[in-house]
Amino acid sequence: MISDLIIFNIGELVTCSSGGRPKRGESMREIGLIRDAAVAIKDGKIVAVGSSDELRKEYQGSSEIDAENKVVCPGFVDPHTHIVYAGDRFDEFELKIQGREYLEILQSGGGIISTVRKTRAASVDDLFAQSKKRLDKMLECGTTTGEVKTGYGLDPATEMKMLEVIALLQQAHPVRLVPTFLAAHAFPPEFKDNANVYVNLICETMLSEAWRWFVSSPFHGKTPFFCDVFCEKGAFDLAQTKRILETARSLGYRLKAHVDEFTNMGGSRLAIEMGAESIDHLDEISDDEIKLLSGSNTVGVVTPTVNFNFGSSKFADARKLIDAGCTIALSTDYNPGSAPTPSQPAAMAIACRYQKLLPAEALNAATINAAFAIGLGGKVGSIEVGKEADLLMIDADDHRQLAHEFGGNLVSRVIKAGKAVPIA
Repeated sequence: MISDLIIFNIGELVTCSSGGRPKRGESMREIGLIRDAAVAIKDGKIVAVGSSDELRKEYQGSSEIDAENKVVCPGFVDPHTHIVYAGDRFDEFELKIQGREYLEILQSGGGIISTVRKTRAASVDDLFAQSKKRLDKMLECGTTTGEVKTGYGLDPATEMKMLEVIALLQQAHPVRLVPTFLAAHAFPPEFKDNANVYVNLICETMLSEAWRWFVSSPFHGKTPFFCDVFCEKGAFDLAQTKRILETARSLGYRLKAHVDEFTNMGGSRLAIEMGAESIDHLDEISDDEIKLLSGSNTVGVVTPTVNFNFGSSKFADARKLIDAGCTIALSTDYNPGSAPTPSQPAAMAIACRYQKLLPAEALNAATINAAFAIGLGGKVGSIEVGKEADLLMIDADDHRQLAHEFGGNLVSRVIKAGKAVPIA
């Protein structure tokens, strides 16, 4: 049989195969490892996976790549990013080093609000140019699919501008994007003393306008569209979060929630009971909510890069979550303030050291489970027949090196939808 591309002589093929389900419990340690392997690709999809000798007898490739006995794994999926923004937060980096707390900086008009001012002032072209550089960095580090949130506009015009930039990025870039509407990221300065008036604006105007954008966008029919809320002290309370998520769900959005990052407010329980695709952060999740999460289809997304960036010794207890049977994914949370990193391997390295994940668990969390966290588990995140051919060639002989080594980049080649894409 003829295929478009065969990758052969793979020393370790890490498939992360899951049989159509996210991984949890013991299955988190299973990465579907095949030695001396090959993959055949046609029309951007994987058509065969197996031993190198047997597959090459059955398939002839129009093009072939010799993996030279190295590791091949699925393209990374990043289920939580904030890469569309303007400016920087270097001053706040210094404040944090000097001991200022995140919520203190936010309440004094810094943090998210600092980025909001700069994003509102930026043109579409400026936002696109700055954000594309970040997306390029993600691709270089092996991310082939990524979720991207709004949330640095906090007014109808700028939130829509951010959605426009996300669509332009998708048209110009090989990384597959999944959009999330996060107008409920923080309260804008003009509504600081009228929080519920801003909630009214989100529910009565902004969510509907964004949904109309989605229906006419290039994403419609190809990816989900999510609504997210930051449920936290100093941000949106439980009642406000519930109202926003209920309104979004009634319009057709799928749901996500930032919860339990600094304070347990019951947001995890609320989002799980509402059928959220993911709940993200989980530093302060309760034992009762862990039990609820383990019995649900919701994916718990942990973001160890945030805690590392804060210089914190406290991390979400991902080990406890996995051992309890929860489906756990990893993310960079790439953003200008709390997690300025494009690298899923960096998130894996931190998770292994501070959250006690094994390298195999970190790989599954950054690929197949991350794909389920953004509603694409049936399409990406593993190397299985019928899935999109998103693969990475890793400059290593052992898959564990991806999490063991840090500070560099072991990704030597990226195959996106069956085609090699240039990386720096």
